[in-house]
Amino acid sequence: MPHLSDKTLEITALYEISKLLGSSLNLKTNLRGVMRVLSEYLDMSRGTVALRQKDEVSIVAAFGMTEEEIKRGRYKLGEGIIGRVAKLGSPIVIPNIGEEPLFLNKTGARKTIKKENIAFLCVPIKFKHEVLGVLSVDRLFSSRRISFEEDLRLLKIISSLIAQTVKLHNELEKAREEFIQEKENLKQQLKGKYRVENIIGQSDKMQEVFEAVHRVAPSKANVLLRGESGTGKELIAKAIHYMSPRAKGPFIKFNCASIPEGLLESELFGHEKGAFTGAMAMRKGRFELADGGTIFLDEIGDLPLTLQPKILRVLQEREFERVGGDRTIKVDVRLIAATSRDLEEFVSKGKFREDLYYRLNVVPIFLPSLSERKEDIPLLVEYFLKKYNEENKKKVTISSDVLNVFKDYDWPGNVRELENTIERLVVMSNEKTITKSDLPLNIRDQSIKSKYGSKMGDALQSTLEDIEKTRMLEALEKTGWNQARAAGVLGITPRQIGYKIKKYNLQKS
Repeated sequence: MPHLSDKTLEITALYEISKLLGSSLNLKTNLRGVMRVLSEYLDMSRGTVALRQKDEVSIVAAFGMTEEEIKRGRYKLGEGIIGRVAKLGSPIVIPNIGEEPLFLNKTGARKTIKKENIAFLCVPIKFKHEVLGVLSVDRLFSSRRISFEEDLRLLKIISSLIAQTVKLHNELEKAREEFIQEKENLKQQLKGKYRVENIIGQSDKMQEVFEAVHRVAPSKANVLLRGESGTGKELIAKAIHYMSPRAKGPFIKFNCASIPEGLLESELFGHEKGAFTGAMAMRKGRFELADGGTIFLDEIGDLPLTLQPKILRVLQEREFERVGGDRTIKVDVRLIAATSRDLEEFVSKGKFREDLYYRLNVVPIFLPSLSERKEDIPLLVEYFLKKYNEENKKKVTISSDVLNVFKDYDWPGNVRELENTIERLVVMSNEKTITKSDLPLNIRDQSIKSKYGSKMGDALQSTLEDIEKTRMLEALEKTGWNQARAAGVLGITPRQIGYKIKKYNLQKS
C-alpha cells in the first residue's frame, strides 16, 4: 500500500467500511470485510465483532483467526473484557494484555501473549442506548503509533456504522421470521379449511367422493376430476393437496380455457428474456412455481393439441424448457386436472391425445351435480346464508316455501349458482325473511312449471308471462323506473330487463 497520511488512511478506511456494510444482506461476510479493512489500513490485527444474544456474547466475524478459534469466542455478560464491555456499554483499553488477569484468551488466538507487546481495545456496538455487541482489535506496540484516544475515537465511529447495519439486519430477520411464521400459519389454516370434513355434503354421492379423496391424497398419483361447472372441483383439488405429504409445498391453479392459445405455453412453462416481443425479463411458468407441490389444471379438455405433447413430457420425464430457452428444468410436481368436457369423445375425434388422456386418468373422481345430491341443498343454503349474513351484517332467513323451491330447481350452475343466488338475495333483501316473490324469475318459473306440469301448455305459458309482466312493473315502479336497480331487485341483468320491457311493451304510467 502506498504511504498515506494517518488522516487519509482513516477517511479511506471509513469509506471502504461504509461500502462493505451496504454491499449485501450477508451480515457475517460484510463484517469480515470490515475487520480486514481495519487490519490493512489501520494496523489493527485480530479484529472481532461479537454480537449479543440474550445473556451471551459470541464472536460472529473476525480477521486473523481460524474458524475453530472464532467458535470458542463465547462470553457470558460480565465475563472477561468482551463480556464486561457488553454488560457495561463502555469502552475498555488494556495497554498490555500479557499483564492483564481479566483477559481470558478464550479463542486461543494469542498463544505467544507474553512474548508480544499487544494492546487490546474494546468498544461497545450501540444503537441509541441498546448494546448490540462488541468491537475489539489488537494493537502491536511496534506498529505505527496513534494514541489510544485516537484509536477509540475511530473505533466508536466504526462501531456506530456497524450498529446501524446490525439493527437493520435484525429487523429484516425479524420480519422474515414473522413472514415465514405467518405463511406457515396460513398453510395450516388452509390445511384445516380444505379437509374433506369441512366440505359440505351428507349425500351418498358426496360420501363416495370424500372416500376417494382420502384414499388418493397420500399417494403420488395424478387425479382427474370430472363434473359439471360449479360442482366444486377446485375445492376437492385443494383438499387432496392439503391432505397430502405435499401440503407444505405450493398449490398452483391454472384455467386452461382462460388464456389465449398463443400465451398458454409461456404461462405454463415460463419464458426467457427476449424470447418474444415484450419478454423484458425471465419469467417462471406455473409448473416451475409448483415445484415440490401441486399444480391444478382446470378445464384441461380445452388444452390445444399443439401443447399436449409438452404436458405429457413434463408428466413422464418431469422436465421442460422455458419458451426461448435451451436449458432443461427439472420439477417435482403432482398434477390434478379437471374437466367438464367429454374427454372420451374428444379422444375419439382426435381433439385430445389418447396417451395424455391415460396419463391424466390414473385416478378419476366424478363430482355429482347439485340436482343429483338435492338432500345437501338445506345444508348448503344454511352455510351460505350464514356466510353472507356475516359479510353484510344482516340476519336474513328464508321461508320454508323458498327452501322447497330450491329443492325443486335443477340448478344448472350447481353449487356456484346456489351460492350466487343466496348472496344476491341477502344483499338485496329489505326484509328479515326471503319469500318466493324475492326469488329470481328463472327459479320461480321452473318451480311453477314443475308444480303444474307440461299439460297446461299455452295456458301455463300465458300465466307465467302475466306473472313476469306484473313483477316487472312492480320492480320498475318501486325503483322509479331505474332499469339497473329494477334488474337488481328481480335478480336479472340490465340487458335482460331492457329486453323484457320491449317484449311486453311496458311503459311508465
